[in-house]
Amino acid sequence: MFFLKKTILFLFVCCSSFISAQTGIVSGHITDKFTNKPLPFVNVQIIGTTNGATTDEQGNFEIKDLAPKIYNVKASFVGYKEITAAEIQVTNSKAIAVNFAMEQTDADLKEIVVKASPFKKTEESPVSLRTIGVTEIARNPGGNRDISKVIQSLPGVTSTAAFRNDLIIRGGAPNENRFYLDDVEVPNINHFATQGSSGGPVGMINVNFIKEVDFYSGAFPSNRGNTLSSVFNFAQRDGRSDKWGFSGTIGSSDIGITAEGPVGNKTTVVFSARRSYLQLLFKAIGLPFLPTYTDFQFKVKHKINDKNEITFIGLNAYDEFSLDTANHKSETNRYLLDNLPVSPQRSHTTGIVWKHFDQAGYWTFVVSRNKLHNEAKKYFQNDDTKPTNLTLDYLSEETENKLRAEHTSRFSGFKLNYGVSYDYVQYYNKTFQKLDSVRAYNYETSLNLNRYAAFAQLSKSFLQDKLTLSAGLRMDGIDYNDKMSNPLNQLSPRFSLSYAFSPQLSFNANTGIFYQLPPYTALGFQNAGVFVNKNNLNYIQAAHFVAGFEYTTKTDSKISIEGYYKKYSNYPFLTNKGVSLANLGGDFGVVGNEPAISNNEGRTYGVEALFQQRLFNGFYGILAYTFGRSEFADAKGNFAPSSWDSRHIFALTGGKQLGKNWEIGIKWRYQTGLPYTPDNTQSTAVAVWNNNGRALPDYSLLNTERTNASNRIDLRVDKKWFGKKATWNLYLDVQNVLSNAVIIPITILDLPLDANKKPIGNATTYIGKDGITYYNTKQINNTNGNATPSIGLQVDF
Repeated sequence: MFFLKKTILFLFVCCSSFISAQTGIVSGHITDKFTNKPLPFVNVQIIGTTNGATTDEQGNFEIKDLAPKIYNVKASFVGYKEITAAEIQVTNSKAIAVNFAMEQTDADLKEIVVKASPFKKTEESPVSLRTIGVTEIARNPGGNRDISKVIQSLPGVTSTAAFRNDLIIRGGAPNENRFYLDDVEVPNINHFATQGSSGGPVGMINVNFIKEVDFYSGAFPSNRGNTLSSVFNFAQRDGRSDKWGFSGTIGSSDIGITAEGPVGNKTTVVFSARRSYLQLLFKAIGLPFLPTYTDFQFKVKHKINDKNEITFIGLNAYDEFSLDTANHKSETNRYLLDNLPVSPQRSHTTGIVWKHFDQAGYWTFVVSRNKLHNEAKKYFQNDDTKPTNLTLDYLSEETENKLRAEHTSRFSGFKLNYGVSYDYVQYYNKTFQKLDSVRAYNYETSLNLNRYAAFAQLSKSFLQDKLTLSAGLRMDGIDYNDKMSNPLNQLSPRFSLSYAFSPQLSFNANTGIFYQLPPYTALGFQNAGVFVNKNNLNYIQAAHFVAGFEYTTKTDSKISIEGYYKKYSNYPFLTNKGVSLANLGGDFGVVGNEPAISNNEGRTYGVEALFQQRLFNGFYGILAYTFGRSEFADAKGNFAPSSWDSRHIFALTGGKQLGKNWEIGIKWRYQTGLPYTPDNTQSTAVAVWNNNGRALPDYSLLNTERTNASNRIDLRVDKKWFGKKATWNLYLDVQNVLSNAVIIPITILDLPLDANKKPIGNATTYIGKDGITYYNTKQINNTNGNATPSIGLQVDF
């Protein structure tokens, strides 16, 4: 705290010289959503003030003389649905761009302004949709500007270990999520990703790019396929069009810079670069693994004319990983060193989005490419002096080349979206993995695949917009085998309904059948030159049923309750392990790279309750509760709790804006423990242990144990200075203030070794009743949960 006080005092002295009475500007451009025509004479208002403006003939507006703070901006126009941009941070140092694309109402309502809820709801997804603004992401306590951590404030989201960003949505596995960046699909949004899943410890998307995030935990629109649990649509903001500006961020784990500005009259650019120094932090606190990441992100938007615009986006990550083998004094550190491989990773996504507007709608054409390069190497006891000590040598690449074309239009009160997509997939894998002293996987494979899909969705409102119906259909196929190549086998219907009893109260529901491709690691697995899984795998299927009520108030708050049920079939079952792939993916490494068959079933169900208060009189908050069950069949075909069966989750997130631009926020989260599988006693056999160096799960006792409950509090304090030429934000973000234990098994099995890595003390061997020689292992404490403070500074100029 002494350091924090000194830092704040220093910054105040530095900033005081240019803090002035200058006030902020909100400007923007308003168009018709479907034709892109500029809308003149639209009324734009800063909610809660008398400040406002009217758009000119080109659809432009400007509102001046605003004190620097957070505002809600509303646009209204006769014959169009009212629209609100929530929680816009206004500063003195630059004009804030707020652009609106407004949507017409039905023909018989053109003489009135139709007011919409301050919370986003679409015809296709009236349930299970949450919209998160950039201000909410930046100020979230414990979130550290990382969207994967921020959504833990919402219902239906299960947390795993505190050092992971796995997304467990409504009891589904981490591999069941999809991400889109300005309509371009991104396979994973985390550094050090788990191949075959979607997790990792650190997010790679820079929050400075984000305008808002639409988070779907169900009711997926038909143009978003290959998902079972969630869809994230990241809408990125355009670069500044007035002049070049810069933003710099320095925190406890990374440093970054963002640059943005115009290139000519029709093109804007945003670019950022970040570099972590986690290896210095981890070494300082005594951790034996030293990760470092670098990422680059950019967006270039060119407006050809009022009918055509092109966006070029990119997201690149370079992840390095090393082991501090000298840091082996503690039992836990030695265990980590003995089991973690060295695993560098590279990933990139680039894409071009062309939008063409016609008389009644617009075409969206997307061409993109993404690639994951993943390596892992491990020697027994980290001794690389002997080639026979090599237990893992892994190299894999996944490349997707994507093309999608879709059209969205309105006619006679109907909204229609339809389109097609095609992917050319290249998968390469070279694996050596020792199973025991005599067995190993040793193969090299290359697999080229063609994926294709067609989709359509039709929506319409009735009874003066009280009743809204939407029906969609999607077909997917891939030329992997006969079953999967026929898109009629993956016919995916969906239907949504919303009925408004009043402007505040509505009933919403959705049902549908959704499909997802098994991971490429499973599709491309080989043994003895044969694709082992080629005739055994099929698309994973999940049938969703969701319904609930929603009530909005006049003070920008919402109360909702939803019930959901998901029924899974055709989930890959890993035959060697005897466990469903649905139970894996929440750890580092690779999942699915082994024999599998699509015959596993599962189910998840629960109830979610949410109270959300948007910023009102300086207060904001979210109170969420989830009761959920997640079960998948074990090797005997009986339903057992999955690894994500969290049961009860409480989350309270709130904050208050104080005087002199101080803000404080707190997040409390309680979650009952997660199931886990105990160790297999056969793991301690000398021949097995000498190969693996650790205990293996006993999947005949699948998830019969459960971790302790998690009770965690995060705290964040922000102080802002608004200068004439720059805005400064100093923050203190403390994760796990009470230092409570994280959600991991309480103990782990280990083998005590001496300085020469030979068994010592009670780690002598014994002969079991089966005649096999075993080690006498011991349990070591695996509980930890340190408070993690992070001090950071962001400067915009």
